[in-house]
Amino acid sequence: MNDDETDQIDRNRRHFLTVATAVTGLAGVGLVAVPFLSSLKPSARAQALGAPVEVSIGSMQPGEMVRVLWRGRLVFVLRRSEEMLARLADSEAELRDPDSEVVEQQPVYAANATRSVRPEFLIVEGSCTHLGCAPIEDFEVRPAEGWQGGFFCPCHGSKFDLAGRVYQGVPAPTNLRIPPHRFVRDDLVLIGQDTGAA
Repeated sequence: MNDDETDQIDRNRRHFLTVATAVTGLAGVGLVAVPFLSSLKPSARAQALGAPVEVSIGSMQPGEMVRVLWRGRLVFVLRRSEEMLARLADSEAELRDPDSEVVEQQPVYAANATRSVRPEFLIVEGSCTHLGCAPIEDFEVRPAEGWQGGFFCPCHGSKFDLAGRVYQGVPAPTNLRIPPHRFVRDDLVLIGQDTGAA
């Protein structure tokens, strides 16, 4: 073997070793980068505590209510019927804050008679403003009792109408809170976020 052939073989080996080292180094960087970048992603627990929640509302019937958890809080999504909406005005004289004047109770876009963006859908936190108990739905109208339907807290007797507004003479001081939300599509609502892309 002459010197030229030996030099060619050495160059080929060096080239192979250079390429192999570069590929191995890049693979190593990739293996280190993936766990590092994954550690920057919020954990499932952190996402559950603060991430917005999508709720499919396309198949909900009037009078139907679903419950979801957002940031560890119970949220009611109620599709009100025309009859339910018509009854909202019937109880206004008995309410503590019928016009929802306590600003912190709802976003600006829900500061209206129905306390909602779309009147048929009430999206409200299911936590009594007295001591945080979970009110139960009681949509049956009982005129003899002066009850137009709404939410009742069995722990201490607080009552709320079909817009989550508190009645007078009960322990709860304010209306039920309206969480930030927005309608992404006609059949999908995002709870926990009211701006930006879904």
